[in-house]
This record gives sequence, C-alpha cells and structure tokens, in this order.
Amino acid sequence: MKISQKLRAIRKAEGLTQAKFCELTGLAISTLKNYEGEHREPGIQIVTQIVNTPLFKKYTLWIMTDDTAPQAGQVAPAFAHIGRESIESVHSEKQTG
Repeated sequence: MKISQKLRAIRKAEGLTQAKFCELTGLAISTLKNYEGEHREPGIQIVTQIVNTPLFKKYTLWIMTDDTAPQAGQVAPAFAHIGRESIESVHSEKQTG
C-alpha cells in the first residue's frame, strides 16, 4: 500500500474529514487532496509531520514499515477504533418490575 493510501486509511479510521485532518496535522487541504487522489506521494518530512501529531503516533510503525506492535501501542487502521468512541450507554430493552 502506498503512503498516500495509508494516509486516507488513517483519516477514515479516525472518522475525520479532510479539513479536520489538515487542521490537526497542519497540512494544506489541497496537499492532502493531492496525496489521497494519488497525484503525489508525501515525502519523509510530511510523513514525520503527520506521525508526530498526537492522535496519529500510534500509526508510526505501520505507515513507515507495514508492521505493527500492539504491545507498544503501534497499530494499523484496521486494528484501531472506527471514528470517535461512543459516550452513550447501551440500554437494554428488558422490562423490569
């Protein structure tokens, strides 16, 4: 998988829009669109900028080497939660009383 494809996978796994991803990483939205559209591949400076963003540190090993180390907190998007965690409780349909 190309790094540009990995960036999109990470963004989608985190449930972020392109605008929010750019806000978090400091990338220009046009730059991200070029990467996700596979018109360009990001260089090491851009990749470093992205993986140094606190929310994306957990993907550093995967984005650089295709490996994961869950015991060290290094995951691939498929192993991460999808989108924001729910804060609502699950209610039972069970009637009591």
